[in-house]
Amino acid sequence: MPCGILRADRIVVNKTRREMLLLRGNAVLRSYRVALGREPAGHKEREGDGRTPEGRYVIDRRNPKSRYHLALHISYPSKEDEERARAAGVEPGGDIMIHGLKDGERREGDWTQGCIAVTDEEMDEIWGLVSDGTAIEIEP
Repeated sequence: MPCGILRADRIVVNKTRREMLLLRGNAVLRSYRVALGREPAGHKEREGDGRTPEGRYVIDRRNPKSRYHLALHISYPSKEDEERARAAGVEPGGDIMIHGLKDGERREGDWTQGCIAVTDEEMDEIWGLVSDGTAIEIEP
């Protein structure tokens, strides 16, 4: 990363606005329009429900060989998510990522299985601005 470029210390996703902000302190470094899970309303409850989770997580690893260009893994499910799913008798699901597009294919609307998708060009930028351990807040 070149000198002088600030890395984000927090990511905020607003599901209703389909917006993801990369922040450093209170300053917005970048803003992106995002696609969400195919059933975006509400918190992810179980594997296969097509919902994007809501809550506080961290970026805990990255996948440079993702089928969706590049991918940053979100630490879902939390212990609370696992307990909620267990109480409901379902699996919580997992593998929630911020990622690019499959084969560069642009899609309209919400189409992921619960992930947060941006264009490949945007994912290249995000990849360089977000470190492992960065906090992410996903709001309704």
